Amino acid sequence: MSWTELDQKAVDTIRVLAADAVEKVGSGHPGTAMSLAPAAYLLFQQHLRHDPSDPQWIGRDRFVLSPGHTSLTLYLQLFFSGYGLEMKDLESLRTWGSLTPGHPEVGHTDGVEITTGPLGQGLASAVGFAYAERRMRGMLDPEAAPGTSPFDHSVFVIASDGDLQEGVTSEASSLAGHQELGNLVVIYDENHISIEDDTDVAFTEDVLGRYAAYGWHTQRVDWTRTGEYVEDIEALHAAINEAKAETSRPSIISLRTIIGWPSPTKKNTGGIHGSKLGTDELEALKKELGFDPQAHFALDEKVLAHVREVADRGAALHADWQKGFDAWQSSNPENAALLQRITEGKLPDGWEANLPEFEAGKDLATRAASGKVINAIADVLPELWGGSADLAGSNNTTIENAPSFIPATKQTNSWKGNPYGRVLHFGIREHAAASIVNGIALASPTRPYSGTFLIFSDYQRPAIRLSALMGVPSIYVWTHDSIGLGEDGPTHQPVEQLASLRAIPNLDVVRPADANEVAWAWKTILENTSNPAGLVLSRQNLPVYDRSQPGFGAASGVARGGYVLVDSLRDGQAVDPDVVLMGTGSEVQLAVDAREALAAEGIAARVVSLPSIEWFNRQDQAYRESVLPASVTARVSVEAGVAQGWRELVGDNGRIVSLDHFGASADYQRLYQEFGITAEAVAQAARDSIAATK
Repeated sequence: MSWTELDQKAVDTIRVLAADAVEKVGSGHPGTAMSLAPAAYLLFQQHLRHDPSDPQWIGRDRFVLSPGHTSLTLYLQLFFSGYGLEMKDLESLRTWGSLTPGHPEVGHTDGVEITTGPLGQGLASAVGFAYAERRMRGMLDPEAAPGTSPFDHSVFVIASDGDLQEGVTSEASSLAGHQELGNLVVIYDENHISIEDDTDVAFTEDVLGRYAAYGWHTQRVDWTRTGEYVEDIEALHAAINEAKAETSRPSIISLRTIIGWPSPTKKNTGGIHGSKLGTDELEALKKELGFDPQAHFALDEKVLAHVREVADRGAALHADWQKGFDAWQSSNPENAALLQRITEGKLPDGWEANLPEFEAGKDLATRAASGKVINAIADVLPELWGGSADLAGSNNTTIENAPSFIPATKQTNSWKGNPYGRVLHFGIREHAAASIVNGIALASPTRPYSGTFLIFSDYQRPAIRLSALMGVPSIYVWTHDSIGLGEDGPTHQPVEQLASLRAIPNLDVVRPADANEVAWAWKTILENTSNPAGLVLSRQNLPVYDRSQPGFGAASGVARGGYVLVDSLRDGQAVDPDVVLMGTGSEVQLAVDAREALAAEGIAARVVSLPSIEWFNRQDQAYRESVLPASVTARVSVEAGVAQGWRELVGDNGRIVSLDHFGASADYQRLYQEFGITAEAVAQAARDSIAATK
């Protein structure tokens, strides 16, 4: 290891710049950025394989800053390494339009791999990063000896006391140990300080003992062990090397630091965690480190020149990697073509021919239809992979005849597989499942999905929200989508979940009405790589519509979010509707049945299926008008969930058939009848709405 006076000066410069940046904006988190400066610097300068000139280089190591509040820990390394950040960006920390927002945001600042804000999400998603590396290697270069593939890389994480307290990290870390993810290295900044000061008030467990129980390789580097605070860089360097050499287990290094070091009076206090130092303390810090106390954002050009040499080292590493990659391309033309296709976000020509067409007249649960779609397209879309949070048989998420993604020693009688398998098993860890899928989608061009019951989307919500914020194409398969799951009762029957999920910006919520809508829903989701989607599916069987019948529309209308499923007819001829009946999922059949009852009374009703309100709202005004004419103000919506969100579509004269209370335990037919979600209720609502227009 090389550690010169210039390296130490660079680390001290980081400390001063972090303090200056927070002082200038008046808010932020300087303490951790100051005390972690040597660890982050050591990683970026001597351990991380990265090329600042190509932030998307697929051969790079990945770095995840899980405590996103200490964003300066990352920004200062990106600045030093030459990723495009300049001093003016540090000076504009946390301000409008800056490249240095309060928490790192992927796609906003070069070199940021993931948006980290809520504690725990970074570390949990980093497990997905490690999943992605192994799957990519297995899909593209499975025969390469360990450490020789162009797809081999490490995932480095800095985590905090706060990250280690969050439940999602426990879920994900347990899976990481089970999966033997030897390319995952976590540096745990054990500084014992959070917003409420000393963490002993709430957090005194043996973290390394817990991680050893998970199956991790553990080490401790204590910079306080001598009774004095000594930043033993060599000890940390050796620990990182040992962690990288351990390829059969993930590794965690507990690094005991003192937050805010060496701030004279505020180090090791909650006060320096999330507040500026103040003028006097900032000047005292600069004097302590040998800097001009009156100078702000000062930088020695020799230091900058020294640290930016990392770009030359990165370019050399990239060039050496490129030789191996070129050799792999020459030897593996088919896999090279596959990599190019998925990296470009393209689907293979003619893939949609594999989508099944479901026979009309045979009832089928949409969850079952989804399973058939997955298996019909799996062979032509090797990038598609996923599994369930212990509900594979219920979610229908298993790719049949595909091996599980699992170490050989962890196979069971029911599930056989290998480290490069394709079927994921998250166990009963819904939150981690969503975070891991986010990590996979961020770290690779594959298309991952996770499955659970819709009710347990509540357990996943923080990760779902982040996927929408980041714009990553995670896929969530949510089954048992209503009181239609029946006897399990109200604890398992989602009521408010559809509305709450639709409230998340940039998340597509898709609830198909029959099996052929499911096929088109999957097609549309897979064709989109700009944001996540949740596929909401029924437990109970639903009719498969005969679209050759008069008035029925093609299932391809699903791609537009809403379409005329069956139009208004009178004497067999299409006419303007007297009323529009709209619904989603299993309740669309009630609208279809109500239409027939109304027709017997001479009322012409149009049925609109709205599998995705988000997709429908993206259509142009002309199309939306063609489906929901503004002139037809008699409207009815029907959905087995809360009414919230439907008033905008039905208007003042419209009626909403909904479920604005919790369910009960009984067979689903009885529940729909008892709660008034029936074709008769829809027909009566239509009559009432028509009357309201007159």
